[in-house]
Amino acid sequence: MQTKRTIFSNKGLPYLLLAPQLAVTIIFFIWPAAQAIKSSFEREDPFGLRTTFIWFDNYTRLFADPTYLNAFGRTLIFAVGVTFISMAIALLMAVAVNRLLRTGKIYTTLLVWPYAVAPVVAGILWWFMFNPSIGILPYVLGQFGINWNHRIVGNHAMILVIIAAAWKQISYNFLFFLAGLQSIPASLNEAAAIDGAGPFKRFWTIVFPLLSPTTFFLLIINVNYAMFDTFGVIDGTTSGGPNQATNILVYKVYADGFLGLNIGSSAAQSVILMLIVIGLVFVQFRYVERRVQY
Repeated sequence: MQTKRTIFSNKGLPYLLLAPQLAVTIIFFIWPAAQAIKSSFEREDPFGLRTTFIWFDNYTRLFADPTYLNAFGRTLIFAVGVTFISMAIALLMAVAVNRLLRTGKIYTTLLVWPYAVAPVVAGILWWFMFNPSIGILPYVLGQFGINWNHRIVGNHAMILVIIAAAWKQISYNFLFFLAGLQSIPASLNEAAAIDGAGPFKRFWTIVFPLLSPTTFFLLIINVNYAMFDTFGVIDGTTSGGPNQATNILVYKVYADGFLGLNIGSSAAQSVILMLIVIGLVFVQFRYVERRVQY
């Protein structure tokens, strides 16, 4: 069978068709990244009128700053917590909805709605529910002897932002897990059931291995989400407090650059954050993907 190829009579037409996408990529991605790299080697005066090229001074100052080094640990805890909670709950919901026959589409529609909520709105929503003065959840926790106050207790603040960020991402993970479950042939589960395998054994030996491509994809997406797209959640709930307990790397870039007006340090932090994410994705594709069964 011969494959049909599209032949353009005008050699410039393919480039013309690609021009809008290339323009968007260059203007909104490549150019800002290049500017950040350039600014990371510079220092500006307080009024932004003069810049001085200082080589790697911004980077050496960062790695000598204890607050920046502590932000690495907080970011690790936050990213692992958000990724694990959002994927685990989404998988549980997808398995439950996949067992429904007639009402599955209704539940799917209802569970997808939170994904349409803006991150800052999700953060404020959970801030109200966990508010020590007016929130319902601190009152419930108080019945069990837990004195919740995320405004002064750093661990409480970290739990709050992890829950808010994970809740926002559950819907996205749920859609992909449900699509993956529905693509698994029912005959495999039926054959295992006939052989005497129970529900849990069928899930761990048949269903979950077949979901490994979906799980691998969502793992990458969720790590990037936790590292980059959770700024609105942090800003709407704790603003990095108390005492920088939730000041993760992505929020520290904003705090130092836009609030502290230290553009050079903020640019260096953004470059380091970009390199960290690139490294994580490389490790995932280089080593984790080997365990994926396609």
